[in-house]
Amino acid sequence: MTQDHITQGMAARTPPAGDGMALRIAAELPRLRRYARALTGSQDSGDRYAATTLEAMIADRALLEDADSPRIALFRAFHAVWQTSGAPVSQTPEAQTGQPSGAPGLESRAQAHLARLTPNTREALLLRTIEEFDHSQIAAIMQIEAAEAEELVAIAYREMEASVRGRVMVIEDEPLIAFDLRNIVRDMGHEVTGIARTRDQAVALGRRERPDLILADIQLADNSSGIDAVRDLLAELGEVPVIFITAFPDRLLTGERPEPAFLIAKPFVPEQVRSAVSQAMFFASTETLTG
Repeated sequence: MTQDHITQGMAARTPPAGDGMALRIAAELPRLRRYARALTGSQDSGDRYAATTLEAMIADRALLEDADSPRIALFRAFHAVWQTSGAPVSQTPEAQTGQPSGAPGLESRAQAHLARLTPNTREALLLRTIEEFDHSQIAAIMQIEAAEAEELVAIAYREMEASVRGRVMVIEDEPLIAFDLRNIVRDMGHEVTGIARTRDQAVALGRRERPDLILADIQLADNSSGIDAVRDLLAELGEVPVIFITAFPDRLLTGERPEPAFLIAKPFVPEQVRSAVSQAMFFASTETLTG
């Protein structure tokens, strides 16, 4: 599902007077798709929810009313669809990486973790940290009070960081950024297996110390690619959740090729990393995880 296909589909079924709104909604789709993928754990499942959301908005123009912005209207419509479906975990976790799943029961393990969380906390946390909505905007999206939205975010931090522990590899060539990532991950209670600055270092580290989660920059020290490093690692290790960190997130949100389920834009704040790591750990497949 590409951005052009979505925009054309909306314009084809929207009256001329609504073309401008359709284009404004379409401009927000990369962010909705990023959010949907982080919520479900896979590109395929997230994009299906995004497409269903657009179909609902095309069928019912009232979904565009009483919103502060097209972005809030789009995310609010998504949440109506999400809640109606029962907010499930992805049925196809292998779609996250493009690799076949080597862990029977992965979905059931994720569901077991999620069952212990307060309802709506993951959604509120992602909206706040990854999509950077404020509490009043989250309230408008989720149709709750702002105070409740703030409390859901606080609960999410406590519950998610306490629920899963694992081993994290960092692929980052900037020493200060690598240091910050390492400290954030350690403060959350996870173990850092090491820091790699190049593609070759990353592959060697992954072979030596198998991670439960990979944090990867896109452009590495020797002009090698973090994407290629991750591809090499997944070919050897099988299914491992990956969080990409990049100064140019839109380049990975085109819908033209497989995209990461978890994506953080540079410059980032610690809360974004904490949220993404907590979310991604739900889809980790190794038996070393506890909780």
